[in-house]
Order: sequence, then structure tokens, then C-alpha cells
Amino acid sequence: MIVTDTGDVKIYNLSAGKALPDWISDKKRRESQHKKADVSRRIELIQDFDMPSVATSVEMSPDGQYILATGTYKPRVKCYDVNNLSLKFERCFDSEVVKFKILSEDYGKVVFLQADRFVEFHAAHGRHYRLRIPRFGRDLDYHKPSCDLFLVGTSSEIYRLNTERGQFLQPYSTSASSINACEVNPEHHLLCVGTQEGTVEAWDPRDKNRCGVLDVAVNIQNHEKFPSVSAIKSKNGLHMAVGTESGHVLLYDIRAKDPLLVKDHLNQLAVRKIGFNAENNAVYSLDNAMLKIWDEVTGKQLAYIESNSNFNDFTTSPKSGLLFFAQEEPKMMTYYIPSLGPAPRWCSFLDNLTEEIESESVQNIYDDYKFITKQELADLGLDHLEGSSMLRAYMHGFFIDIRLYNKAKAIADPFAFQRYRKEKIAKQIEESRPARLQLKSKLPKVNAELAEKLLTEQELGNVRLKSAASNLLADDRFKTMFENPDFEVDKSAVEYRLLNPVLTRLDKSRAQKLKAREAAEEAAAEKRENAEEEGSTDDDLFSENDESSDDDQTWTKEVKKEFKKINLEKKRERELELSRDAAGEDDDDDDYDGPSIAVHEQEDFNIGSAHRRINKSGLGKRLAASKPMEVKMLGGLGNCQMTFSTERKTKGGFDRKRQAELKRHREERKKVIRPTTSLKRFKK
Repeated sequence: MIVTDTGDVKIYNLSAGKALPDWISDKKRRESQHKKADVSRRIELIQDFDMPSVATSVEMSPDGQYILATGTYKPRVKCYDVNNLSLKFERCFDSEVVKFKILSEDYGKVVFLQADRFVEFHAAHGRHYRLRIPRFGRDLDYHKPSCDLFLVGTSSEIYRLNTERGQFLQPYSTSASSINACEVNPEHHLLCVGTQEGTVEAWDPRDKNRCGVLDVAVNIQNHEKFPSVSAIKSKNGLHMAVGTESGHVLLYDIRAKDPLLVKDHLNQLAVRKIGFNAENNAVYSLDNAMLKIWDEVTGKQLAYIESNSNFNDFTTSPKSGLLFFAQEEPKMMTYYIPSLGPAPRWCSFLDNLTEEIESESVQNIYDDYKFITKQELADLGLDHLEGSSMLRAYMHGFFIDIRLYNKAKAIADPFAFQRYRKEKIAKQIEESRPARLQLKSKLPKVNAELAEKLLTEQELGNVRLKSAASNLLADDRFKTMFENPDFEVDKSAVEYRLLNPVLTRLDKSRAQKLKAREAAEEAAAEKRENAEEEGSTDDDLFSENDESSDDDQTWTKEVKKEFKKINLEKKRERELELSRDAAGEDDDDDDYDGPSIAVHEQEDFNIGSAHRRINKSGLGKRLAASKPMEVKMLGGLGNCQMTFSTERKTKGGFDRKRQAELKRHREERKKVIRPTTSLKRFKK
């Protein structure tokens, strides 16, 4: 249970609490409910109060003993008995249900309007009859005195189906292109329909004529979305509420054309349903995002209930503060607001429970399971479990049992806890030990340069930069960025090194603009003081633009230079790794520790440059670098004979046959190519 306090109104979320995943077996689910205290202590007001995927609508029977809800998939209706707090029956349909209406006091007679234009009548035993209407329907209501069922939709006609005679009657023809909502007033039995054109038409079923038209759209002006009528609800015989597609709720006295009150939801979402709490003079208005509860006279908001997904429908228990919601999730929500009324008789224990309970926060959902990505799974050495029952695939990762995760984490990184413990102790010691020199500084310990830059922008920047910097420094969401060392900017990262020249250049250009602005302000001040004409500062501005264009060229060169430097470092690291691997293999084979290789920044790894230096050197150096010479002594007078040979560099390792083929090919091409000597005369 979660308790929220909005404007001194406590709202109890009875559906909140620790949930169990859907993929676990029924046996494990029962064991968890019995063994785990946090699961067994959760409040489950109505058992199995959910749908397979989405809940579309929910309604309570007039006697307050049954709750009917529809949803998908497969399209179905569920009936819950509130006295037993459990499911009574469940039936499936061929198509999704758009709206349904309970015709009797209990679940004995129900009519369902479906998305495929079919209308189904259900009795206590099951489906009684099924028929089809000419156009797609959007809403329906029942007129008890004449037993007429009114259906409206994408047509200008109001279809009438007499349930006593079992046949269609002459429809009512309206002046609208389509009709979105309809309601029969329970006191004077006027049929009110809301049209796409933003009007409400009232029809009298006794004489089958239209008795009035109310223009709602004229009271809502200067709005982007056209205020078509989307919901109608009558409080009594005189007061009526109208909801629009633009997110407005208008309260009317049917005797006047002007509204008594106009309430704006301020989110431009269509109003889906309206309800009244006559005991507290409160109005419920529901859209996709939230349910707003506000005063009927003043329009002041009393409370609100926000949705985690999208609300589709809601209903209330008569004369109580218990509300049920159908939303775009399998789970149907239950809320209790004691200030709007006591708990119903069948759940009177809620009053005793809410008096004792205090506000508490609920644990994260699925606490017994840990979500990890595929990379984290590989780091733990559990990637061989993919496809097994130990992992549950979800989005971009997997759910894993927290016990298995803790064991694998302890094996993969056994010193993680010790490292965390040392860091925690060092942090506590650092916090408890005061510094010898107490320097008052606004800069934090983490990301001090970034904080200093933001403070400078906040003091000297323009309006946009000031607001952005102040929001970043004052927002609690970014507080850990200046406190946690894990969020410190890594200046050795490749991304930072590539962006640093750009950011530095932007800071310089910003400083130049600031300097030029200060110079212009000083010149203007001197002009006002001396009352003399001075030269304009446009030349300075133009010179600044020229400098900025030069700066654009320089920072691109700096980025390219930094990029080349990073690539060179990566290349050297790869060569180091290869040399280390080769040295390791030699050690394994020969048990010999070879000399280590030290790589310095000034070393040149271009092997071809050595051959070029030898070819350009003199004969003596070339002979010294070539094969050993053969020297023979001739006679005894010092005559000697020396035989040597110099190596010639072959062109790419081509042999003579290949060179002859290339030479023959070039000669053939020369014969084929047309000479261009005739074009020289047109060179001018």
C-alpha cells in the first residue's frame, strides 16, 4: 500500500506492493505467497482483479454487489462478487468491447457494444442474443420507461432498439456528422447526445422530437484543438457536466446556455468520463493521464490520481470513497480516499486499516530478480545460460535470480565487497576529518572545472545560458554529478579528447564576445559622460567575426591532429600487445626470458625508411651494410684483388618475365591512344 498526501487529502493505493513476475509457475507463486512476508502482507482487495493484457472498461452494478470489467486479449468480461472478494464468472467475445451497460440491478441483464458493430445481450446464464447495427458504435444508454436502447456512433442518426418488441424503431436524425457520447437523464428521461461539432442535443423520447441544442464550443476560445464533446454526465434533473476533446469540463444548468463553471485540465487530453460525488459536492473528471477531483462550486482541485500508463475508465462504489480504474496494463487499480466517503460494507476493514497505517514507500518491483544486460552476463561468465530457465529475456537484457547473481558476482569479482568497504571507510574518515585550512569555496570536489564554468556562465552569460546553468546547479537530479566520484569527467577518454578542442574554442569565442560587449558598454558609458560623438564599434564586431572564422579553421586542424595522435597511440598499443604475446610464446617453448621491449614516443617503426637511407648513402656505407667482401693478395708488393656485390632493390618482387609483359603492354597502349597534338592549337 502506498499513501500519498495531496492538499491534506490522503489517497491510499490498495493495488501497490511487491508483485510477482508473470512467468513463474503457479507452484512457485503459491510458495512465495506463503513463505515471503512482504508478499503475504500485501493487500489484495479482490482476488485476480486483472486482465491478460489491457483493461478497457469497468462498471459497478446498481445494487453495489458486483463489478463487471472488460479487457483483452482474448476479448472477455469478468464479473467479481464483492461479498466473496473473488471472481464469479468469465466470458469471452469475438471482438473487443467498446462500451457496455448493465440493464438490471445485478449482472442478470447486460448489453455489450463491440468494435465490429455487433451488439450482444447477455443473461445470467450467458449470451442471449446477438445483432448488428448499420454503423460503428461509440456509446449506448438505456431508457427504462420505453425499454428503448439508444446507440450512437459514426453516423448522424441515433439508433433505437426496443428490447420489449425485439426490433429497431425509426432512428432520430441529428444535425451532426457523428456522435461521441449519449446519456439518458434518470429524472426527466431526456436523451442528451454530444456531437463532433461541439454541441449537445436534447431529445424527448415521448414525442420523438429534439427539444434543444446547446453550443459548447462557443464557450471555449483560443484553443488549438477543437472542443468536440467527448463525455456527458447528469447530476440531477437540472445540472449537467460536459467534457470536451480539448480537456475542458463545463458545468451547466440546463435552463441557461452559459456554463456555470469551466474547468481546464491543462494537458489538452480528451475527457473520457465524468462522475459526481453529491455528498461532498465534488466532481471526478478522467483523462488518459490522471483523474482530477475538484470542487463543484469553486473549481478548486481537491486531489488527483496519476496514471503509470493510460487510464481507460473508472467507476466508484456508491456513497463511498472507493474507486476502481481500468488502464492500459493487465492490473486494474484500486484507490481509497477516506475524505470522500467511508469504505463500503463489504470492505469495512479498510477504515480500521487506514487509521493505523502510516506513509511508507514500497520496494522496487521484482526485488527477488535482478536485471542485467548481455555484456554484464558475459562478464559474470553466465552467458552459457542463455535459453535456459535460469534467465528470462526482457528488452535488451535478462532477469536473473538475485541469489544466483550474488554467487556469480562473488566468484567473478571476489574483492568487490572489500574494495567497497575500504572506499566507504575512507569516505567516512574524510568526512569526519576537518581540513586544516578551511577555505570557503563554492566549487565541489568532483568536476570542479565544470562547476566553475557553470558559475561563470551564470554570472556573465546571456539570459539563456544563465537559466540553463542555474537549473543545472540547483536541480537535485544532477547533485550526484558533483558529489559521486564515479561521475567525474575522464579526460583521458577518446570522446573527451576529440571534443576538447571544440569546447576550448567555443569558450574562447564566448570570452571574446563577452570582452567585445564589455568594451561596447564602456564606450557607451564614456559617450554618455562626455556627451561627445564617438566612433561606432561595428569595426570591432566585424574584426571579431573574421577572427571567429579563423578560429573555425584552427579548431578543425586541432581536432584532426588529436585524432591522428589517438590512432597512433592505438597502433602502438596493438604492436605492444603482439610483441608481448610473441614473447610469451617464446617463454613457454624455450623457458627463456627474452629482453623486454620498451617503446618511446620518438621511435620510428617505419621499416622501409632504413632501406631508403642505405640506398642514398655512399659506396663505403653500402658495402659495409651488404654481404662480406672477398679480398685476395697478389704477389708480395702489396697488390690485392677485392670482389664485392651490392644488392639491388627489386620493384615489388616482380620477376623479369612480368616486367617484359608490362613493357609490351605499355607499347600496345601507346599505339592505341590517340595523340593530343592536334588539340594544342585550341589551348588558348
